[in-house]
Amino acid sequence: MARTNGGLIGKRNVTSFGKCATTNITSSGNHTTQPGTRLVGGVYVAGGGGGGRAYGGGGGGGGLIMTPLSQGLPVCGNTAYPVVIGGGGAGGTGCSDFGTTGVDTTGFGFTAKGGGKGALAGQGPATDGGSGGGSGNACRPNCTAGAGIQPIQPGLSGVFGFGNRGGGSIAPGSAPDYAQGGGGGAGGAGNIATNPPLLGGVGGNGKDVTPIYSTGGTYAGGGGGGAQASGGGVVGGPGGGGDAGNSPGQSPYTGEAGTTNTGGGGGGASFRPSPAADQTRSGGAGGSGIVIVKELNKASGVWNLRSQFSAIKQGTWPDGTVVLGVDLNYLVVAGGGGSPSGAHVGGGGGAGGYRAAGFGPSPLRGSAVSGLTTGSYTVTVGGGGSGTCGSDSIFSTITSTGGGRSGTSGAGSGQAGGSGGGATGGNFNDGCGGAGNTPPTDPPQGNAGGNDSRPGDGDNVGAGGGGGATAVGANANNCAGNGGAGAPNTILGPDTTYAGGGGGANYLNGTAGSGGAGGGGCGVVYQSSPPQPTTNTAGDANTGGGAGGGALTNIAGGSGIVVVRGPSALTFAGSPCCAFTGSTHPGGDKIAKFTASGTLTISK
Repeated sequence: MARTNGGLIGKRNVTSFGKCATTNITSSGNHTTQPGTRLVGGVYVAGGGGGGRAYGGGGGGGGLIMTPLSQGLPVCGNTAYPVVIGGGGAGGTGCSDFGTTGVDTTGFGFTAKGGGKGALAGQGPATDGGSGGGSGNACRPNCTAGAGIQPIQPGLSGVFGFGNRGGGSIAPGSAPDYAQGGGGGAGGAGNIATNPPLLGGVGGNGKDVTPIYSTGGTYAGGGGGGAQASGGGVVGGPGGGGDAGNSPGQSPYTGEAGTTNTGGGGGGASFRPSPAADQTRSGGAGGSGIVIVKELNKASGVWNLRSQFSAIKQGTWPDGTVVLGVDLNYLVVAGGGGSPSGAHVGGGGGAGGYRAAGFGPSPLRGSAVSGLTTGSYTVTVGGGGSGTCGSDSIFSTITSTGGGRSGTSGAGSGQAGGSGGGATGGNFNDGCGGAGNTPPTDPPQGNAGGNDSRPGDGDNVGAGGGGGATAVGANANNCAGNGGAGAPNTILGPDTTYAGGGGGANYLNGTAGSGGAGGGGCGVVYQSSPPQPTTNTAGDANTGGGAGGGALTNIAGGSGIVVVRGPSALTFAGSPCCAFTGSTHPGGDKIAKFTASGTLTISK
């Protein structure tokens, strides 16, 4: 029979184009794979066990499974897979001297076993679990620590599983000098209690998954074991294990809870006879679990052209791009609106829309851009309008709208935009300022322009100011309206203000409006004899400032700007060179600044 793979013999190769997207899942639900994903790797951590009451053993860390990226689990693309995040076990109380066992975490066919509960002094053995709980003191028979059972689970849950035994307590006959064992951790066994000195056992170490799964951390540490009054509690293991009662920095005698979404075991409570409340302090609850899913890029092996073409067609052949796995902060400011030439007393142009994340006034900070991959992105920097509305600026999913122009000789009202243009004055004293934040964004990208002087102001028939990023343009009243203030922002390091509105013009003997902070141009006073003034009227370049109101002259708004800032692990490159400036902040962040349209290339 003829082979369809060009005669190649061997195991079937699987391609996967998951872009190395990594998702940390902290609550139960469905995880939907990307369309091109066919293989995933993962970390699965169960809930940690609760610590025992009153000189109780530490709770065991949740079982941990970590699959190597060389052995991806086959999945279907664009498919929802249920994931259950196990909760931590409750700490032991007066009603339940032992803690309770942590809850299993499941997903993609794997089961991570909940951590074993810590025992109470003299009340029997601790419980087996993903990692075992610490024992109560051995003053009675069989007061042994719990075993770590994750590595002996069936299938891959055991093959790639990690869990260890809890620590034992001090020897029989040592009462009343009771001290209890620490809970086991995914990276090491719980420690045995000691006497002398009288100390509970330190919780077992958790396991660091970051060498393979960089968005993770250290998980499933064991809880520390408690002790009698003359002794001391101890710390939990690294990886979220709770400290025992009476340990340094911990509220006396109550066990500390394991850290949420680490699978850490709860700390055991400690004991003292007085006050009576310290005889029955509760053990700490275990920490809830977590799942990390990494959707793999994979096309290893030998391929014929037909198979490769088929994988490309199905979208499962990797193209080299990977998910960044980090958020990007930004400043995107559109071009400011202009003031057209037809009016004797022009209104101020509206500032370009202002949108930012990570920096600037907190009420105006939006969400950072997430989910991007390595590769190239078009960056659009909007120009200022020359008597017209400004142009939009764009990066990724963020669009800031150009500022609205001021009113014209035929229609006195300003135009809507990122911020609205001011109304025209003079003989056209029937206008209103244009609306800002148009189209609407959350947080708002700008404010409305101001109205012109109402009839009855004599020669002082001024125009309205253009709206700014943080304030509306002022209405004209005996004098022209000032432009609305812009927004300060430190994304580049220095505190620079952007997107101020232009000031309105006035007629003959009136006072012109000043430009808003952030590049807004100043208005002029119309002169009965030409030439008309134009000094300091244009919006400042790369601020998105609105134009100052002109007199029978087109006045331009300022051009916009786009800045992208990300962590040090990224590399930014841009083109053309005249538009792009790359830099590194003293803190390590990478910064890409565009003063004209271009292309940003991101790698890691």
